[in-house]
Amino acid sequence: MQQISDAIRAGRTALGIELGSTRIKAVLIGPDHAPVASGSYTWENRLENGYWTYHLDEVWAGVQAAYRALADDVQARWGLPLQTVGAMGVSGMMHGYLPFAADGSQLAAFRTWRNTTTGPAAKELTELLAFNIPQRWSIAHLYQAVLNGEEHVGRIAHLTTLAGYVHWQLTGRQVLGVGEASGMFPIDPDVCDYDAARLQKTQDLLAQHGAALDLRAILPAVLPAGAPAGTLTPRGARLLDPTGTLQPGIPLCPPEGDAGTGMAATNSVAVRTGNVSAGTSVFAMVVLEQPLRAVHPELDLVATPAGRPAAMVHVNTCTSDLDAWVRLLGQAAEAAGKPLTRDEQYALFYRAALQAEPDAGGLVSFNCYSGEPVAGLETGRPMLVRRPDARLTLPNLARAALYAAMAALRMGMDILLQDEGVRLDSLLGHGGLFKVPVVGQKLLAGALGVPVTVRSTAGEGGPWGMALLAAYLAEKTGGETLEHYLADRVFAGSQGSTLPPDPADSAGFARFLADYRRALPVQRAAGEALT
Repeated sequence: MQQISDAIRAGRTALGIELGSTRIKAVLIGPDHAPVASGSYTWENRLENGYWTYHLDEVWAGVQAAYRALADDVQARWGLPLQTVGAMGVSGMMHGYLPFAADGSQLAAFRTWRNTTTGPAAKELTELLAFNIPQRWSIAHLYQAVLNGEEHVGRIAHLTTLAGYVHWQLTGRQVLGVGEASGMFPIDPDVCDYDAARLQKTQDLLAQHGAALDLRAILPAVLPAGAPAGTLTPRGARLLDPTGTLQPGIPLCPPEGDAGTGMAATNSVAVRTGNVSAGTSVFAMVVLEQPLRAVHPELDLVATPAGRPAAMVHVNTCTSDLDAWVRLLGQAAEAAGKPLTRDEQYALFYRAALQAEPDAGGLVSFNCYSGEPVAGLETGRPMLVRRPDARLTLPNLARAALYAAMAALRMGMDILLQDEGVRLDSLLGHGGLFKVPVVGQKLLAGALGVPVTVRSTAGEGGPWGMALLAAYLAEKTGGETLEHYLADRVFAGSQGSTLPPDPADSAGFARFLADYRRALPVQRAAGEALT
């Protein structure tokens, strides 16, 4: 305890702040990279004028609340005010659209990754660039705004992501880590910067539509992990900590997206490693040995925080519908006079899935809260479908809900592993799906047909990964790579458990997925009917 107190007092710590879809969380780690304090703030996106969004005033209310909770935790546990840290970094939900004018004013509501409103732009850009441009990418949002004739486009001086925006306000620098930048515009891995040839093609396309924009000028500068990305300014320190206790001058690492922090948090930054980050959304990242042979709309080509090429399967909804079923279970227990804590509700529901029939008894669940490009769905409507002879039991319902969170992911992974023949040595899981031990890990292994490893740090998630990237900035020596830093200094000797696929689970999921695919027209019809 004295060693940790001394480290906090001397600033031999690292701070990671991540703005996730449902929580803003701050994590402080010590010299051994273990968390020593944390704080969080709960928030929710809102659907306004046809777009999923968050208001920027709530961004700062949430960041300040999460940091204040962390500082209070430091004071309570270690008896010290938090005045400085050795390094810090900010991450956020990936990509999206945040345009600003030259005076720093916001030009349009923040359009998050959840929006599926850029179909025409994404399709045209994918064909032009011979490179998959997903609907949530920043360049797709920008070009769609051009196609829509939106007035604000001509006044854009700076386009960024949520992590880039917060970093900009804290440091005054408009930069992004290469992993997050790779979701704004395609990256050339040889130079760790935007692809110059594709940038020029897109520039010419915008000009054809009368958009006088200099893409190079409005996009943030790209930095790899470990590069200095500015220092906390006096204004930034007050934004983060209005009490004035936190002092300016702290070095910041490049801001990243939650995909990059998930890779850091699972030590999945070397070739042939992969991870599944399963929370509000779910995505799998696999670091590639060589380029893919073809362009697949279901696969994103992005980068690790160090700039290595990676393939991503991104699915818009994971635990949101699971959370709704768990809340229903809790309400039933309360109505019966047997209230359960939130943790007890999740443990009961998830563990019930282990008692289910392998195929969920013929139940088919769709968890789609929004459109799902991997499954070809433009809109989403959570839905439970069953034949009259299906067995509707709590265990089968729980397993169907968990399978629904994995179905679209499996569809994308089939393209990556089977069609493209990508080799994968390890797949690590982290995020909310794995907080109840064994259940999510076991069912995901069966669903994907590959062993899944979950480490003891799986519950720490993205903000811990961001803190590790900040620590790398402060601690790296000479030419030490991010891969070696994580493997040798952070994860050496770390504990974890690996579960191979259970043949019964794999066969049961295959039957569930066959029904899921057959019922996709029903899901599309629900989206059209329930507007």
